[in-house]
Order: sequence, then structure tokens, then C-alpha cells
Amino acid sequence: MTYALRQMVVLGCIAAFMPLPALAQSAPPPPPVTVAKPVVRDVVDSDEFIGRFEPVDEVSVRSRVGGYLQEIHFQDGALVKQGDLLFVIDQRPFVTALNQAKASLESAQSALVFADAQYKRAQSLAASGSQSAQTLDDRRREFDSAEANVRGAQAAADRASLDMEYTEIKAPLSGRIDRRLISAGNLVQTDQTVLTTIVSLDPIDFYFDVDERRLLNFADTARKLGKELQQGGGGLDVSVTISDPSAKPFKGKLDFAENRVDNESGTIRLRARFPNPDLVLQPGLFGRIQVEASNTYQAILVPDEAIGSDQNERVVYVVGTDGTVSTKPVRPGPRLYGYRVIREGLDGTETIIVNGLMRARPGAKITPQMTELPRERQDAPPETAGAESGQ
Repeated sequence: MTYALRQMVVLGCIAAFMPLPALAQSAPPPPPVTVAKPVVRDVVDSDEFIGRFEPVDEVSVRSRVGGYLQEIHFQDGALVKQGDLLFVIDQRPFVTALNQAKASLESAQSALVFADAQYKRAQSLAASGSQSAQTLDDRRREFDSAEANVRGAQAAADRASLDMEYTEIKAPLSGRIDRRLISAGNLVQTDQTVLTTIVSLDPIDFYFDVDERRLLNFADTARKLGKELQQGGGGLDVSVTISDPSAKPFKGKLDFAENRVDNESGTIRLRARFPNPDLVLQPGLFGRIQVEASNTYQAILVPDEAIGSDQNERVVYVVGTDGTVSTKPVRPGPRLYGYRVIREGLDGTETIIVNGLMRARPGAKITPQMTELPRERQDAPPETAGAESGQ
């Protein structure tokens, strides 16, 4: 008999004479697993869409008169107020034109005074019979012509004065100005040359597209409030998150929807308006908007990590009073307050496994370690694709 075989025989004999309680004591205890009750609270469903911020007002600054650019009175990218001086066109040609128009006006006014005197004299002579009717008619025609010349000269002077005013190009709205698109000394063409652009910042708009199914849901919610979706649905509350994880959601209100669904994409564009006093939100910035999509109801919330998969079903691991694990099929909904809404499968009284699913299996026992879930979770992991597949 070999040495290894002798060792096996000896160990077998020892096991044969070992008391049964000693064997039972060597079995490992059930594994510890963290369990908790689901969170039950009143919630409002919300849908999430990706969109982009756009300015409420945007202006391409052009000159209403042509000439050579002489002065620039702003810094690139600065905040400007409505009425601030931005550019000055060389004013010398316009000063000359204005003076000429004023001189023509004075000449026309002088001619009118003379024509008026001649007409009155003709009227007096015609009354005494010393002046023919033909001459009186001529004096009346000359007076009317002089009056018309004064009105024309006045219009020319007003136009020259307006052109002179247009040589100073001022900000048409308050907001942030872009860089100068033309340098001093260049020729500016009337109503064509873009000098710069200005966008308003506070408030700011957010545009996003909604599919037909959720559009009908939003429209129904708006009608229940006695409003039309195209008019903002009565100012439905919305919030937007941006790519900066440290930034809190920005609160705003829905205020507009287009009047038809796009034939090609099957979507409709909606707009929400947000106050932006700190100017954090910028035109062109992407964001994710959450829009309320239901009335208030009581929901059962569980962490995403507590939801497992059994073939094509989503399940939650439920722990009985004796520590035995079983599974319950559930239908997940949207994620709210850092948790996943359970549409069907739980009533909120169950004790479920929230951490340690790998150490539990249906029919086995565990050592439950009870914990209490907060009403709102701040450390929730990012949204995962297919999380609402059971919806």
C-alpha cells in the first residue's frame, strides 16, 4: 500500500468516528446581504429629451448707410446694453449733405415767403379790379409750388439728418456681442455688410423635439389645465441639466410648441424659457430637459442595482421572514429621485435585496442586514440603456 493510499484510509477512519454535531458545526452560515424596504412616495412622471439652448433675440448688426468705418467702440465678446455706441461711419460726407439740405430748405422757405407776398398782393389788386384773374391764378400757382418745394426740401433735410444719425451704429438690444467682423478703414455697404452679431442671454430659450406618442400625452396634460400646448401648456414646469455634473438643474417653463408635426421626422419642436441671471447658460449649449408627463400618484421606487434579469424578465429578489430568497417579476418605469419606478410586481411592503445580488439565489437562505433607503438618492449611477425595457 502506497503512502498516499494509507493517508486516505486514515482520514476516512477519522471521519467515520467523528460525531455528527461536529460536522454540522463546520457548515458555513448563510451569506450576509443588504436588504431594505422599497421607497414609497408621491411622484410625477417626467420624460427626458436632448435639446439646445438658443437666444430669445439675435441680431446681425448692419449699417443703414454706406461709407468707410472710422471708429469701433466695444471690446470683442463684451456685454452691451441697448443703445450703446458700437461703430461710427465717417461722418464728413453726411455733414456736407446735411448742410446742403438745410441750405436748400432755407432757399425754399425764402421763395415761399416771396410767393406768399405776391399772392396776397394779387388778391388785393384783383379785388379792386386792378389785376386780372389770370394773373391772380398765376400767383396762386406760384405760391402752391413754393409750398411744395418747402415740403420737399424739409423731407430732404430730414433724410440727411437721419443718415447723419445712422452713421452712429448703436446696439439694438442688450446681450453679448460677438467679435468685430470688419476693421476700421474698410468700406461698409448699406444694409449688406455684417459688422457683428448680438445675442440676448437673459432669459434664454431651450428647443427640443418630441415624438408623436409623447406629444399626445403632453397635449392631454395641457388640456386638463385648460390650456393649449402650442401656447406653452399653461406654463408647465420643466428642468434642464447640462454636461457640468456640479451644476444643479435649471428650472423653467414650457411656453411654445410648433403648430404641426414634421412629416419626415414625425416629431414636433417645443420651446421652454429659462431665467439666466448669472449667464451660465449660453446659446448653442446642449442639455437634457425633463418634462412632467403625468399627474401626481404614489409610486414604488427601488435602486437600479436591486433589479436583476431572468431570461427576458426583470426581477427583484424578495427575502422572506425566514431569510429565504425568492424572485418577483416586475415592470420597471422611469427613474425618479435616483430610483427606478416599479410599475407592476411590488406593493411596497416587501423586503428586497438592494446590495449583494451575486451572493443570493432563489430558494437559498441569506443573513439579512437591514438598511433604510433615503427618500431621494444623490449617488445614483448614470442611466443605462434598456433600463425601462419592461415599460
